Amino acid sequence: MPSALTPSSVRRLRSALDEQLATLGEPAFPGSDEEAVAACTFLALRLEDPPRALLKAAVRCGLAVLADRAPGHSLEVRVPPYGAVQVIEGPKHTRGTPPGVVETDPLTWLRLAVGRADWKKAVDGNDVRASGVRSDLSEHLPLWPDE
Repeated sequence: MPSALTPSSVRRLRSALDEQLATLGEPAFPGSDEEAVAACTFLALRLEDPPRALLKAAVRCGLAVLADRAPGHSLEVRVPPYGAVQVIEGPKHTRGTPPGVVETDPLTWLRLAVGRADWKKAVDGNDVRASGVRSDLSEHLPLWPDE
């Protein structure tokens, strides 16, 4: 199965990451593509007000990593306004609302991706809206352990 991390999305991510690192007086990021996604996510969370391009790249590429790690079409994970992916094996939907939906804001998504937010607490606190039988992402998160 091809990676959900497309060459163009990785280019945009690396550009946003390296631009922000240069602004902070830090060197360009030398690691692999997935390591760059993690670095971008950690950097966005480190900044008080992350630039839109950095936040957008971190969210979209983080969703792509989730799609690679939990392939399927039974759950749609939405992080408006930046992106959505279908994940988790099960019944595939082709029209309308999928059988399961998870939706959250960009910063909550990034915190979940690195383990700075707990899945159950985020759902219970209404920071994440999750519906459907396969909507529990706790076994798939965090994508990267916190630094």
